Amino acid sequence: MGKFFSDVVEQALRDIYYDVTTGRGQESFRRLEKASAAGDGDATCILARCLCGYQYVWRGHEFPEDDDRAEALMHEAVEQGSAMGVLLALRSGVLTPELKARMPFADLKEAFEIVLEKAEGGEPFCQYTVGNVYFWWDFLEIEGKGRESFPDIDSFRAYLRANISKCEDWFWKAFRGGMYYAGNNLCRYYEKGDEDLIAPQPQKAETIWETGAKLGYPIHQHIYAKDLAQAGREAEALEWHKKAAENGEKESWYFVGRAYEEGKVVPQDCAYAARCYEKGPADSIGCCNRLGALLFDGKGVPQDYVRAVELLTKAFDQDNKWGIVYLAKAYFNGLGVQKDYVRARTFLEKVTWVSEEAYYMLGVIYARGLGVSRDIKKGAEYLQKAGSLPEAGEELSRYKKTLFGKWVEKK
Repeated sequence: MGKFFSDVVEQALRDIYYDVTTGRGQESFRRLEKASAAGDGDATCILARCLCGYQYVWRGHEFPEDDDRAEALMHEAVEQGSAMGVLLALRSGVLTPELKARMPFADLKEAFEIVLEKAEGGEPFCQYTVGNVYFWWDFLEIEGKGRESFPDIDSFRAYLRANISKCEDWFWKAFRGGMYYAGNNLCRYYEKGDEDLIAPQPQKAETIWETGAKLGYPIHQHIYAKDLAQAGREAEALEWHKKAAENGEKESWYFVGRAYEEGKVVPQDCAYAARCYEKGPADSIGCCNRLGALLFDGKGVPQDYVRAVELLTKAFDQDNKWGIVYLAKAYFNGLGVQKDYVRARTFLEKVTWVSEEAYYMLGVIYARGLGVSRDIKKGAEYLQKAGSLPEAGEELSRYKKTLFGKWVEKK
């Protein structure tokens, strides 16, 4: 057995939380499933946590998200005798009176004392959990106290302040021990305080992401890199994005790729940029758009209109308009898709910025009546706005104004 939990649970906590760079998250997830089925309540508790989405577990593990299964497992963890499960069920709002009656503890205080003992012994997940008990005011229910337990409001407020403030030390212990989520809550605690009981201390929040980055947490490396970029420290930002990406924070591959595509901080290398975008999340709007554009233009990669359109469409379907001129060109010219002027015009009329290419295509569509009622005047106006494009001038030369100001096609 491990020092605090079963060997399976302690290994899972290392792989899933304390050192996510091992790449063994999926393996530990499967072991937790087996241990849970065998009756290990703590394994069931951590397994439930893994299914609750990126707010509770690092998205780099790519665990499935299943709230219903997570809730069922949390109930099971409580009934299997996991003190940690009791506190997390309480925090999650699923510790119903009926479930509480079935837990093998005399009361919430007994479960809390078990977790507290492990926290005092140095277990980071338990330290984080204890910190949350104070941070989210769960200590009130655990101790069975409320306003009525105190002779006056000032005494109650003093009790609240004394307990809430305990979260700071517990979060720091957990943060340094491997729980990056504790840093997130610390940041919130410092930036917002707690109602009128704890004053904000924003200056203390300023170093949280840098600290997390240096502790090796990929998500904090990613956030710190973005902060550095915003401060104009682009070269440093790129280095931290590289570290985050190499440690499994896929979102950072977009920023690395863009740096190499633009060639401002490092020599331009579109081929390497494309490889970076390939490594990003499959649904990343930025990676889909940028890689799609490189494939469309054949910059750094062989030209591939079919895949370019697939990627650009994936980004557009997420309500992003960055690549619509590329999509319009694809349908206007029949590149990678069937030529479709109606679809091309649908994209073009969503362009809200200056784009001579968009003006040119709209000009041709309206002047020739391609998939729309012919309107030479409207087409000519678009072509004039695309004036610097040679093809726009060539198309415009096909039309003229009569003495009465009407636009007509030259005979």
